[in-house]
Amino acid sequence: MSNTVKKAVRNPNAPAPIGPYSPAVQVGNQLFVSGHIPLDPTSGKLVTESIEKATEQVLTNISRLLDAAGFSLNEVVKCSIFLADFNDFQRMNAVYATFFEDTPPARETVQVSRLPMDAMIEISCIAVKS
Repeated sequence: MSNTVKKAVRNPNAPAPIGPYSPAVQVGNQLFVSGHIPLDPTSGKLVTESIEKATEQVLTNISRLLDAAGFSLNEVVKCSIFLADFNDFQRMNAVYATFFEDTPPARETVQVSRLPMDAMIEISCIAVKS
């Protein structure tokens, strides 16, 4: 039996989960961030104006969650990005690059047939403290 403690991480300044899952789970020096869609934490509404605004909202929400757990975007080692339309890739990528300027994390980006609440984008990540 392992002594590893699994701790759920929540942030009151980030959107609440829309299902039975933790927004993030910390195990030791690792943080596993669930997939996040572009929900505005104040209104609870989905950001739908553009892929740029949606990407910014998702990464802002993830950044706030990382901060609540004592991590930063600089400690993100892996991202998974799910797009409803791969034609949005270049515009999403331009915004994404502004959040990860130095040593960007490993990543994959795939198009999926549908995302929760019919969002344009969903991003999950893993962060590791050194």
